[in-house]
Amino acid sequence: MRYELLSRQILRWIMDHPGREVPFSTRTLAAEIGRHHSLIGHLLTGERRYVGAEDAQAIAEAVGVDLRVLFAPSTSPDRNGPTPGK
Repeated sequence: MRYELLSRQILRWIMDHPGREVPFSTRTLAAEIGRHHSLIGHLLTGERRYVGAEDAQAIAEAVGVDLRVLFAPSTSPDRNGPTPGK
């Protein structure tokens, strides 16, 4: 199952204000979930809107929020989500 990021701005805000003393950078959040920093970077720029269920859950847990604060299940069967304009 794929999950769609609900808001890049919310993800950025939560990264800047996590439930820990030090904010997350793209690299530190990626390291926390064991992924390459480009995953987080692409989510923040909008280049990528969808991630797998494991990644969505790992991101939410790392920043200390419920999965549904950041992500919603995708209804698209397409691997990358719906095609813009369709």
